[in-house]
Amino acid sequence: MRSDNPPPAPTRGLPVLHVCFVCTGNICRSPMAESVLRARVAEAGLADAVVVSSAGTGGWHAGEPADHRAVSVLEEAGYGTEHAARRFEASWFDTTDLVIALDSGHQQALRRLAGDSRDAAKVSLLRSYDPTAHPGTDGTGLDVADPYYGDRSDFETVLAQVEAAAPGLLEAVRRELRRRGTVPTQPTPDATRPTSGEVVR
Repeated sequence: MRSDNPPPAPTRGLPVLHVCFVCTGNICRSPMAESVLRARVAEAGLADAVVVSSAGTGGWHAGEPADHRAVSVLEEAGYGTEHAARRFEASWFDTTDLVIALDSGHQQALRRLAGDSRDAAKVSLLRSYDPTAHPGTDGTGLDVADPYYGDRSDFETVLAQVEAAAPGLLEAVRRELRRRGTVPTQPTPDATRPTSGEVVR
């Protein structure tokens, strides 16, 4: 494990739930998912109770910003885009509650990385939270396809799939916070974010 790559941590010593999205290089899919869930968490008044982050299964792009096409699609939809790519380390399981894989390959890699069954159980597929998505006969129907070698429309598809799964994932976060007895803050008027169909000018 690398001591120079610690997991994200709360800045005010608050008890939090940590959700981490994981794709391949942490420059396309997972930072897009991170931006969307962070916005939804803020809208719900849960920003003090939930840490949202992202990482990659590999470290090829460590320190780099998100792909310019991901940034463009997120900005057009009104989401934040600040990002620096990181690699998911096995030690992160100790401080991460929900590890959200963007496709089945990531899910398998993360479960192999997990130290035990408890950590492996933290890993789930993003689109498993979308009630309209179906696994398909080959088991890849819940994958968010890698848009890296595609064009802007592929990144738009990623955003649409992320947004479709966000309500279900947010509800899972709420359930876990209720189980822990965490009292959320109240949403503020400026915490709201649009969906990809509502563009802020």
